Amino acid sequence: MKILFSNPSQIVTINTSGKNCKPGSELNDIDLLEGYSILTENGIITDFVKEYSNYDKIVDLSGAVVTPGIVDCHTHTAFAGSRADEFRMKIAGIDYETIAKQGGGIISTVNAVRYSTVNDIFNLIKPRLDYFVSQGVTSIEIKSGYGLSVNDELKLLKAIKTAKETYDINIVSTFLGAHTLPLEYKNNREEYVDLVINKMIPVVAKQNLAEYCDVFCEETAFTAEETDMIFKAATQYGLKIKLHTDQFHNIGGIDIAAKHKADSVDHLEVFNDNDIDFLKKNQIVSVLLPGVSFFLNYDYAPARNLIDNDLLVALSTDYNPGSSHIANISMIMSLAAIKMKMSMEEILSAFTINAAKAIGLEKITGSIEIGKQADFAIFNTDNYSDIIYNVGKNMNKMTVKKGKIIYSL
Repeated sequence: MKILFSNPSQIVTINTSGKNCKPGSELNDIDLLEGYSILTENGIITDFVKEYSNYDKIVDLSGAVVTPGIVDCHTHTAFAGSRADEFRMKIAGIDYETIAKQGGGIISTVNAVRYSTVNDIFNLIKPRLDYFVSQGVTSIEIKSGYGLSVNDELKLLKAIKTAKETYDINIVSTFLGAHTLPLEYKNNREEYVDLVINKMIPVVAKQNLAEYCDVFCEETAFTAEETDMIFKAATQYGLKIKLHTDQFHNIGGIDIAAKHKADSVDHLEVFNDNDIDFLKKNQIVSVLLPGVSFFLNYDYAPARNLIDNDLLVALSTDYNPGSSHIANISMIMSLAAIKMKMSMEEILSAFTINAAKAIGLEKITGSIEIGKQADFAIFNTDNYSDIIYNVGKNMNKMTVKKGKIIYSL
């Protein structure tokens, strides 16, 4: 079916001329079109036209702005329970690492997950995904990591798989069994690392429940050496690599990410300039998570430094129950502008094409280019600057996935 998305005020194409990513200063080039319509056929973008009459259906977008569908490339959307009491502790001045050492943090959510069924988790995921879709999200990554046992990690990944089968959007699944040490292994980390390597990864791969393997490489979680061992096993089983690193301490995670050809390194609040060449040489995407810095009242990742050094920078919500309980993409965009000094154009590129690259989808989505999927976020404004200027306000009025309207006001 030929569908004409007709007469929007602006089309923010994020055109890459086939490169499918935007390093450094290229983030600012959004290739804005005015006075054009978008022609799609069978869910694929086929042309940009000023006048066209040969179509089966027309969608009138007069007075609206079209961007590529938003890509949220780092989330922990699969979780149970609440950590509101810990938020009270944070407000009182107790830091995240101290709460974690006292058995709170991730472990608190683990306990809630272990008392939940696959269906319970899926029913918790559903309204969260609905909210993301209402904001223009057409692709999202969801991690496990709140089970920390074979059965409970599988439970989370099976709930994510059910979501994949239920929703029209791209859902990328990431295995994060190495999120932290569960209490039962607190004094036997070697045995838990062995469990991840020799029990969890093989069964996750056998059941085809994840595309990626992630590790939290941090002083309160897993060492660089342990991360290396886990990634070696994951690669052998065909899983691609992502990494949480440099959030609180620089302990060598980026070296390991480069060694295993990671698609992304995420956080980087305490990024070391010595690692710039590792990221540039390997075209690893730096996924920045300003919601975490805001929520924890902590340092923001050095976005300007990374961009000025011609690196690939993406943005994401890191939506999770503890350190970034923020699913509002408009707010994350505004934080990137105000706190990270990113331009509006850089932010839009970082939340679309570079975010798509961070989860291996850059060849099919993330930009409005001929031959790619017709994935659009359509905003109720005639000026794309309003998307970020209106802090915390969802201005998306329609979400389109492969040419199909999957959300509309």
